[in-house]
Amino acid sequence: MPMKPEYFIGMLLLVALQFSQLVRADTHPNVLVILADDLGWNDVGYHGSEIRTPRLDALAEEGVVLDRFYAQPSCSPTRAALMTGKSPLSLGILSPLSKLNPTGLPLERRLLPEYFQMAGYQTAMVGKWHLGFRETPYLPTSRGFEHFYGNVTGGIGYWDHVHGGGLDWQRNGESLREEGYATRLTANEAVRLIKSRDRSHPMFLYAAFNAPHLPNEAPEQVIETYAGIEDSRRRVHAAMVTELDTAIGRLIDTLEAEGILENTLVWFMSDNGGLNSSFASDRMFDFASLLDRWFEGREVPITALEFVRVNVLQGGSDNRPFRKAKQSIYEGGVRVPSLIYWKGQLTQFKTEKMVTVQDVLPTLLAVIDEDASAEDFDGISQWPLIAEEADKDAPAYITHGMDGEAIYRFPWKMLSLSSGGVELYNLEEDPTEKNNLAPARAELVSSMKYDLAAAPRGESIHVLLWRSLLNMDFFGGEETLPPWAELVQ
Repeated sequence: MPMKPEYFIGMLLLVALQFSQLVRADTHPNVLVILADDLGWNDVGYHGSEIRTPRLDALAEEGVVLDRFYAQPSCSPTRAALMTGKSPLSLGILSPLSKLNPTGLPLERRLLPEYFQMAGYQTAMVGKWHLGFRETPYLPTSRGFEHFYGNVTGGIGYWDHVHGGGLDWQRNGESLREEGYATRLTANEAVRLIKSRDRSHPMFLYAAFNAPHLPNEAPEQVIETYAGIEDSRRRVHAAMVTELDTAIGRLIDTLEAEGILENTLVWFMSDNGGLNSSFASDRMFDFASLLDRWFEGREVPITALEFVRVNVLQGGSDNRPFRKAKQSIYEGGVRVPSLIYWKGQLTQFKTEKMVTVQDVLPTLLAVIDEDASAEDFDGISQWPLIAEEADKDAPAYITHGMDGEAIYRFPWKMLSLSSGGVELYNLEEDPTEKNNLAPARAELVSSMKYDLAAAPRGESIHVLLWRSLLNMDFFGGEETLPPWAELVQ
């Protein structure tokens, strides 16, 4: 019996579709984005740190080092910019999302993994989300990730996987009670995903490690290797960073063992500057120190005060030579380690041109040959700079922190401080922000003030501060709530 024409045409279309998928898998690179949490400028070996990061150092020696890469001063704003290519101010995301936040990253925005899905990629995420966790539409598996493993809220205990009183460790919406150190477990899942990938499609994998965010926890045998560091906070922090570096090395080794390292672009960055006490005002630091003396290392019975004590005094990161730290608009809070590695495809060099987290999405779309010219991004594709060392000017960039807002019109940076002060720096000549030129450049200050005031600002998605203070987001500790995966509406 002869085959009907419509069946024959259908078979041809199916074969053509399968062939096109195979071609796409062969010609489109895999993409691995690795995000560290609270990693300081001087926390990596290739910046001269005493912390051992041999795997990152090796990537820097062979890859493109983004020596002037800018994030936001805290985690959720940076992650929002990474996912959308937009300024987080325009999205109404100004600070880390409280565990009380009912919503998250606005649903009308198309996110990074959704663009990759449209281009035929399989998409997966491991690690920390922190962009919406109380309602199903805001979860990563509703925003373009086909697979998710990790935690949806902010910082967690590395051993108990608890955030704000509830277990926050899951795979695709199902709570997991797994024993093990979070950094290692995250790497385990990423390795498993790479090995079990669908080989007929290229892969986009987002590995958002919690490390080295508080709490200061690491395997004891790794801490012991830093016995020469006198400061206990720095000693544990160093061990956490080395664990992160080891985990990254495992991902690179797996890509190589699978034969796809040469067809995988790896982009590494930190979500903000490292945490240490320099972000706090003198008054806040003195108050936290007083609490610490009063309670002699015991928990302060008022949770908001205990949260202040921990965050002001326990951070062990180092952002030198830059000023301040996480939560600050000074360079130590926003200029972070970043590099791009693509074996055999990119020439090694270090660029001091300004690149920001808002540029990541449009840049990656250029890498996979997706036309983004009609998209409403605040960032730009920096692929000509990265691939060809072309001279690429950065668009204006705005950061928002606890101490105010800053606008970059590189090389100029103007800070509008919460205290009411205004400062202006030429970052090419004065990267450590020592010489305030605002008094001598009144016209430029006025122009940059105007641009800052005119910047689009979305309605804030945050809960009122007093509500957060009454129910703080502690990292690790006793479970007093159901697991977070069970609280989703």
